Amino acid sequence: MIPIRDNQPSNCFPVVTYILMGINVLVFILQIQIGFNNEVFFYSYGLVPAKYTVHEMTRHFSLVNQLFSIFSYMFLHGGFWHFIGNMWFLYIFGDNVEEHFGALRFLGFYLICGIISGLFHFLLNPVSMVPTIGASGAIAGVMGAYFLLYPKARILTVIPIIIFPWFVEIPAFIFLGVWFLIQFINAVGTGAGSGIAWWAHIGGFIAGLALVKLNKNLPQTGSNQIITRFTTKKYTPKLQMVVTSGSLNGPDLHGNIDISSIEAIAGTNKMVTIPWGFYKPLYRVKIPPGVKQGTRLKLSGMGKSVPNGVKGDMYLRVNIKNAI
Repeated sequence: MIPIRDNQPSNCFPVVTYILMGINVLVFILQIQIGFNNEVFFYSYGLVPAKYTVHEMTRHFSLVNQLFSIFSYMFLHGGFWHFIGNMWFLYIFGDNVEEHFGALRFLGFYLICGIISGLFHFLLNPVSMVPTIGASGAIAGVMGAYFLLYPKARILTVIPIIIFPWFVEIPAFIFLGVWFLIQFINAVGTGAGSGIAWWAHIGGFIAGLALVKLNKNLPQTGSNQIITRFTTKKYTPKLQMVVTSGSLNGPDLHGNIDISSIEAIAGTNKMVTIPWGFYKPLYRVKIPPGVKQGTRLKLSGMGKSVPNGVKGDMYLRVNIKNAI
């Protein structure tokens, strides 16, 4: 299963997510320069359990290197597809989790998930001399947090069937639940000898779940509000899906449309799609300048049809996000 996008909106620019992706890109370029078969590099900066438990190996590495490796391993990758896969999953799920935690806490969350995932692998393979590398464990933590925070979000997923791609929207709790189950099956089954640190993925996912719970009990410092002033998106998505409701017998329909405070002042145009089973028509909606929170926009003739052939109207309630 390959995720294409999710439908969970994010109101803030994911600064830390993009910084982490940028660091991974720079390190990957460095790896290209030095070569992916450079064992000295991977043993120096990868997570090698034997570096901490086997004397014949520990004597070759300083305490600084041993501590640094706990962080550096999660920015290394074994090849192009390993790198692309990790960055794509971070791109899909990172923005919403960062918005929940706030930029600074998300950075700490990401690094802690990476460390805990490495510890899971270490505890189950304490004398392994194989370097463990990759952002998978930390990103598994992001996925665990997403699983808990946005279970009803929908993930547009492509499932290859022989040579034909099948596109389907899957609820996040099912997509991520199946992903976790696959990791577990591989960890305890035939995949255990494949060279992939399955237990690191499992450890990262569980860490993500636990840290979401822990974060609820931590006091707020106020730094997130300061950073949010600069990271808040100035505009809402151009295309929005509107889920409508109405009375059983009445022809009129009601829904909500999101705009930003800047769009409320200046006015804007949006495209909305209203799902009717498999049919999802598109409508253009003009938001006039100066609208207020709760303003109702009337779309004449876009409601339900009544027996005499006359169609009702649709009313969209304006929801101004990040109002100033």
